[in-house]
Amino acid sequence: MSAVDGIPFEALGRPIRGPQALTSDWNRFWHLTFNIARITWKLRFFGSVLGYVWQLMRPLLLFGVLYIFFTKIGHVASEKGSKPGQPEHFYGAQLLGSIVLFTFFSEATGGAVASVVSQEAIVRKIQFPRMVIPLSIVLGAMFNLGLNLIVVLIFAIASGVRPMLTWLELPVIIVVLAVFATGLAMLLSSLFVYFRDMAPIWEVVLQIIFYASPVVVPLPAIQAKLSPLLVKIYMLNPLASTFEEFRHAMVNNPAAGVATLLGPVWILGMLLIVALVFSLGFVVFNRTAPYVAENL
Repeated sequence: MSAVDGIPFEALGRPIRGPQALTSDWNRFWHLTFNIARITWKLRFFGSVLGYVWQLMRPLLLFGVLYIFFTKIGHVASEKGSKPGQPEHFYGAQLLGSIVLFTFFSEATGGAVASVVSQEAIVRKIQFPRMVIPLSIVLGAMFNLGLNLIVVLIFAIASGVRPMLTWLELPVIIVVLAVFATGLAMLLSSLFVYFRDMAPIWEVVLQIIFYASPVVVPLPAIQAKLSPLLVKIYMLNPLASTFEEFRHAMVNNPAAGVATLLGPVWILGMLLIVALVFSLGFVVFNRTAPYVAENL
């Protein structure tokens, strides 16, 4: 349709701009983000007897299936007789930690895809900075990650892992992963407004990412199949680097960390990818935010 009641669209002027992605009132912005995330998180468990336990069931069940298959049935990564530094050492704690980190990434990005469209009612009627919506999804996933990591640490200590100075790296690992996930959350939520196929596509991509990252298979097993250069290219994947550094810093410290595996230049390359993804997501979301209401 090129006209409304016989009047060409060009004669109606430019599209009306709605609220921007951000606002100058940062207190209100973070207040909205935190409260939407908190309310959504609490509503998820409303009326549930077990509450948060259900949120933990998915990573625990996946962990149980993979752990039994790879250690008891396939004998691919048996912990029996393993020594510090070997990839199988404390394999259970390594696997659970990687699954919990991936679960956060999956919740933050997968939940953000349709987040703007699902809030159509308030987007059309209420003036507020649109960036609040995807950020509240990421923040809600952070709530779950914090609780799940407590379970991981309890499991690791019960398995024999002892507190180490490298545990201080945990906030840095989470920040890198969260920035990467936030960039994708902004990008996916803005693209879904125009391309509704993004939801099923991203579900498939998440499955590919899960098996393409060192979640189940420790990195040394991958190193045995690839040349050193291909391993470094593989580790440019921010998920691969954060998962492997988590294993080194939190569970199996004698094993090589990302600094040893990559070196400063390749680490900067990985961080550059994180920064580029975040910047791209912000730019796309910021440009499309004022026109979201009319495109829903």
